[in-house]
Amino acid sequence: MSSHGIPWKGWVVVCDGSKALMLRNEGDDELINLQVVEVDEEKHAATHEMGTDRPGRVQESAVTGRSAVEQTDWHERAEIEFLGRVAEKLDAMIDSHDIKHLVLVAPPRALGRIREQLTDKVKNVIDTEIDKDLTNLPVDQIEKHVTA
Repeated sequence: MSSHGIPWKGWVVVCDGSKALMLRNEGDDELINLQVVEVDEEKHAATHEMGTDRPGRVQESAVTGRSAVEQTDWHERAEIEFLGRVAEKLDAMIDSHDIKHLVLVAPPRALGRIREQLTDKVKNVIDTEIDKDLTNLPVDQIEKHVTA
């Protein structure tokens, strides 16, 4: 496979921390024709809506004064969990769809997080990783970015 070509029946997965598009090339590596196979989307509320409004406080016994306890970033945690589910789904799809070639597209932070959760089976079929956020683009624009 050329560095920019996506073979017939090759897959492109475009994701971020709350949305994943699973696309399959129904064209060839010269003239790709990505078709949406599945879309997973999860709406994440803002962190302040997900957890407590104020960080907890700790009374220090040896020191006079108080310090704020670091608040859990619920939004970040939700993104990590979502990307974990995407990684699990990819693992299952490798077998169920006989995936041999995969292009993984995600913004840098999400790419790093999903990469940590991918199994070797998935890593072995990834031909290319693209660190861009393309989740909200129409399919024809995604095609242009992944073949550029």
